[in-house]
Amino acid sequence: MSWYARRWPAPAENRRHLMRIVRYSLDGQAMNGVVVGDVVHEFPGGNAEPGAVVGSLAELTLLAPCDPRTIVCAGSNYAGQIAEKGRPWPQRPSLFLKAPNAITALDAVILRPREVQRLEYEGELAVVIGRTAREVPADRATDFVLGYTCANDVTAHDWRDDGQWTRAKSADTFCPLGPWIETDIADPSALRITTRLGGRVVQDESTSDMVFGIGELLAFVTRWITLEPGDVLLTGSPAGVGPMVPGDIVEVEISGIGTLRNTVADRG
Repeated sequence: MSWYARRWPAPAENRRHLMRIVRYSLDGQAMNGVVVGDVVHEFPGGNAEPGAVVGSLAELTLLAPCDPRTIVCAGSNYAGQIAEKGRPWPQRPSLFLKAPNAITALDAVILRPREVQRLEYEGELAVVIGRTAREVPADRATDFVLGYTCANDVTAHDWRDDGQWTRAKSADTFCPLGPWIETDIADPSALRITTRLGGRVVQDESTSDMVFGIGELLAFVTRWITLEPGDVLLTGSPAGVGPMVPGDIVEVEISGIGTLRNTVADRG
């Protein structure tokens, strides 16, 4: 049983303490904590108060805030991107998977494989599952959500012509997540996603531009795929997807959550 299943916090409307949940490295071990201001506390589980102080965010090395078994992604899920690409309006969500080996963290390096000429950023809102989700009704989706974090659905554009997207989406470091799981999001359909490349804004859109909302996506996915605590649903990327090259700093900022920052480098 995962840490999330053992220590599941109640749905947001019933919690006494809404939290920013992090994972950090301490003596070579992955630990779970709660951020209060700029300080990380031990995570006590359930609805308890944050525990003892561990250290400041500046002192600790943050890991990806969850360790998913399954990462399900929605493609072409923003109206602006559909218009930008001239694609037909989708009749149902278009799904693909990213492999867990792709997970990396805040301030980690995104590695461009030597064979790849065009590596692309895709800023996205990530949904972190909090309890086993199977055949979830769309109107009860939030009952199964632990919280939200920032994601970069890194893509090797060159490899899209494989006929499927496994290689293009799942190379090591192709799924940065962070900086933490924000549990205090009242309306995930009204968040601003801003992606910056070298400080220049390249994506700027509200999650209200999604074609299929989080409830619709979770209902569709969990008809066939059971999601477990700690699993992740990526909800699609707005218009403005483009290339990044070694030396670039890419930031995905989502209002109410925070900023995920990574540097691009060639894989040695």
